[in-house]
Amino acid sequence: MSAANVHKLSEGTREKLKPVIEKLEGFLNEYSLKALAAEQGEDTLPFYKGFLADLRHLLVFSEVSYEKLGVVLRRANFDAEFAEKALYNTYHQCVNSFFYPKNECYSEDGRYAYTGQEAIRFRQTPVKPVRDIILDITRTFEELRDDLSYYESDYLTQRRMNQRHA
Repeated sequence: MSAANVHKLSEGTREKLKPVIEKLEGFLNEYSLKALAAEQGEDTLPFYKGFLADLRHLLVFSEVSYEKLGVVLRRANFDAEFAEKALYNTYHQCVNSFFYPKNECYSEDGRYAYTGQEAIRFRQTPVKPVRDIILDITRTFEELRDDLSYYESDYLTQRRMNQRHA
């Protein structure tokens, strides 16, 4: 990928992460485990505990990627290799953490992805704020997945080929 394309993709990715970070921080600062479970009862504590853990991880991964992309973009000489590594990490940490959360409180059902319906399905019915935060950031992570799909596998293949020929 050309340095100009990598630079543009780095800028776009960083811009998309900023509002996600703000939304996640706002949610995590506003809602506690007990507050989320209070409406539905004590038996939902494990669900919300896992959900909040996954959201905290997603926030940290997003913040780290945002900062690394900021470093890439602030450098006097754009380092395309460092930028591609940052984009690769964004895909594999942020995008994958969103679509494949460790505690599996929600998942993407691909059958709904092209129907105009919400593709996110929760393991159990969540309270409205939980549903809202996930559905609010889903579109951004879908866009990031599309934008960074090259970094799912092609980037590593290219790196391996370059190392063999060096």
